[in-house]
Amino acid sequence: MSAALAIARRELASFFRIPLGWIVTALFLFLSAIAFFQHSLEPGRAATLQEFFTMWWSLLSVIAPAISMRLLAEETRAGTIEPLMSSPASEVAIAAGKYLGAVAFLVLCLAPTLVFPGVLLSLSRPDVGPIIAGYLGMILLGMAYLAVGLLFSALTSSQTLAFLGTILTLILLERGATEAAAYLPEPWDSVASALSMGVRLADFAKGLIDTRHIVFFLGVSAWFVLMAALVLRIRRWR
Repeated sequence: MSAALAIARRELASFFRIPLGWIVTALFLFLSAIAFFQHSLEPGRAATLQEFFTMWWSLLSVIAPAISMRLLAEETRAGTIEPLMSSPASEVAIAAGKYLGAVAFLVLCLAPTLVFPGVLLSLSRPDVGPIIAGYLGMILLGMAYLAVGLLFSALTSSQTLAFLGTILTLILLERGATEAAAYLPEPWDSVASALSMGVRLADFAKGLIDTRHIVFFLGVSAWFVLMAALVLRIRRWR
């Protein structure tokens, strides 16, 4: 665990040593402000952040791959993956550390947007439950997307390929599950529906925090992180 945390701290710091980290952060805050002022502060509209969360659940399919594409691909391209692989840290610790650093960066990007609920609370009396559930849904979805991106970053030395591969996989996973649920007979339609992240996010949008959804997102994240660790182990065996 100590090795994973050390790698996570190093990875988090590296995001702020390159332009990409600042660009992603600035873009994140800029689009968040636009969504908030357009949808949440418009006169006559309900005091809610639902539109804000809905927009970000869609944009995370692009933001998360942009964050994760360099996690291991850049190490491979620069040749620094070899010293990392020869260190005492296990493959799981390396994958987990890289992943936790990316998750921490995503959370830091989200932190300034907490100003928006504060503004909303100062002007009206919104329901706090959906706001808390919405932020939780954003973090859980981001964690799952970053885990998928970590796996693709482990498979290639090209950040571009890692970025594109992650986006295509996320589209296939979500659209495939949604489309399958519409055409499959019972009980397979329920199985496909259960695999759809969008269906689960709908409950968060309503302010419902279901532990089954939390376990699902954490399980998906853990599975992809372990697959990335397996790729690193195969590389070490070569």
